[in-house]
Amino acid sequence: MHRARIIPCLLIRGNGLVKTKKFKDAVYIGDPVNAVRIFSDKEADEIVVLDIDVSKNGGEINYQLIEEMAGEAFMPMAYGGGVKTLAQIRQLIRLGIEKVVINTAVAESSNIIREAADVFGSQAIVGAVDIRKNLFGAYKVCVKSATVDVKRSLDDHIGDLVAAGAGEIFINNVDRDGTMIGYDLKPILNITSNVNVPVVICGGAGSMDDLSYAIREGKVSGVAAGSMFVFHGKHRAVLINYPTDIRL
Repeated sequence: MHRARIIPCLLIRGNGLVKTKKFKDAVYIGDPVNAVRIFSDKEADEIVVLDIDVSKNGGEINYQLIEEMAGEAFMPMAYGGGVKTLAQIRQLIRLGIEKVVINTAVAESSNIIREAADVFGSQAIVGAVDIRKNLFGAYKVCVKSATVDVKRSLDDHIGDLVAAGAGEIFINNVDRDGTMIGYDLKPILNITSNVNVPVVICGGAGSMDDLSYAIREGKVSGVAAGSMFVFHGKHRAVLINYPTDIRL
């Protein structure tokens, strides 16, 4: 059995590395290229890079920055943000991206997932799902940096992504983002029990115990974190870090 992956999740805005809390109040952290270099030196299992503005604002992917980051990544690197065409996916793969994360583009149709999986293979296509609770405590699926509710059930949405050919599901919990209070596993076990592709969760991790618990109880294939790997101590001083002795 393969060990679950521990994955730094880096957020970029423009040319900078930032960190959010509940998808808001982005704080500048530093140079994203340097961050990837450090995680490579620390032998991170994998890395996910998400542009937090491009989908919401309708801009173009920052290919120059992605190429520079991919050039420093000696581990698998995934990219998400503004991906909506096969041409964009082809360009990202040419730049060294192993997995392309698609989120907002599937709000109206899962065809982009289906077409991309047919051309590039399911292993290269990740279906991303941003979730948050509504006023009644039910989980809703959001897109465009969690500003738009797609008004579909979580189970139906994920089922469609998998049926269309997504080779992996990346679930980001908006309510836990940047809080470092632990993952919300309530919706996760149902998902991992009902899909036949790897599931990675993100949002809320603050310690190795959080990672271990999510892997053990949530049955996930990977645990992603942002704040845990870019901040240190109660004052949240910026320090790129990654566990050296991984025992999950």
